[in-house]
Amino acid sequence: MAIQDTWITRTYRYHPVLLTLSIIAAILAAQALFLAAMGHPAICDCGTVKLLYPDPSGPETSQHLTDWYTYSHILHGLIFYMLLWIIAPRMPVGLRLALAVGIEAAWEMAENTPMVINRYRQSALAEGYYGDSIVNSISDTFAAIFGFLVARLSPVWLSLALLVATEAIMAYMIRDNLTLNILQLLYPSEAVSNWQRGG
Repeated sequence: MAIQDTWITRTYRYHPVLLTLSIIAAILAAQALFLAAMGHPAICDCGTVKLLYPDPSGPETSQHLTDWYTYSHILHGLIFYMLLWIIAPRMPVGLRLALAVGIEAAWEMAENTPMVINRYRQSALAEGYYGDSIVNSISDTFAAIFGFLVARLSPVWLSLALLVATEAIMAYMIRDNLTLNILQLLYPSEAVSNWQRGG
């Protein structure tokens, strides 16, 4: 795919880091403003910000900086890097990163709409889910950035191994992962929900 010479590519040619960081900062600001407008709290209603909240189905999941689902967002970054590497190999890596952040932020905004939240609640592990705090959502986007950079610096086989291993570990430890998350969002399965409950 040829990349047209636009003002973005010309600016990137002379100021790649500045342009990349500026785009990412603008995306993160838009994400935070959208969530605030949707009525999501800046931090957990408990009044604290924890580095890690370890209970995958607890009332404070998706309210702190990281939780078990942070690993799924890291996988988002790995997957976005690989897809953009295939689809737009000639696009400068900084612009691919900015595009990946835009996709992740768009998903973060979409999944915190009432329609998607209610859809998530059909899953056994998300029955009490009411959306992300802003700090958690932004942290999820940073996790995707981290995953993108890991993929950038790793051979393809290692990225694929990390993806498979992370999915397997999450399925074993919390009976949920990115694959099951997508499945339960698109086609909720009572059998999967029963298994997640420990049945």
